[in-house]
Amino acid sequence: MRFETPFGPAWASVDSNGAVTVFNFGVGDEKGFNPEVARQMEEFFAGKRQVFDFPLAPKGSPFQKRVWAELVKIPFGETISYGELARRIGNPAASRAVGRANATNPIAVIVPCHRVIGANGKLTGYAGGIEVKDKLLAWESAVKSAS
Repeated sequence: MRFETPFGPAWASVDSNGAVTVFNFGVGDEKGFNPEVARQMEEFFAGKRQVFDFPLAPKGSPFQKRVWAELVKIPFGETISYGELARRIGNPAASRAVGRANATNPIAVIVPCHRVIGANGKLTGYAGGIEVKDKLLAWESAVKSAS
């Protein structure tokens, strides 16, 4: 599936059960179609949805999946640090490993890795680029304050 977003084109792949396996910005190897995913993504980028309720099926290690499961709990328009994310998964010394798992998240935006920032409040790496991360966070903040 392809999407036009306020941040440029994006794409998603879904498995045979309709679960999202990949979401990313740019052009990619989209596979499958799930009309519910398409509807919710359109609502999100229109500022009318803040939480997704379609199935996800990211491929990764058990540790990565634990980190990604915690990412979806970060509320729309809010941020936490890598250290806080490590604490939330019960491993406070693992902020670097958490950062690596964050960097390999295959389902951008939906699994909101962009909501994790440095302990000093500075933006750190993002697969889509720091500029996109900054725009996503600013957009979420504006949508949240308008609702």
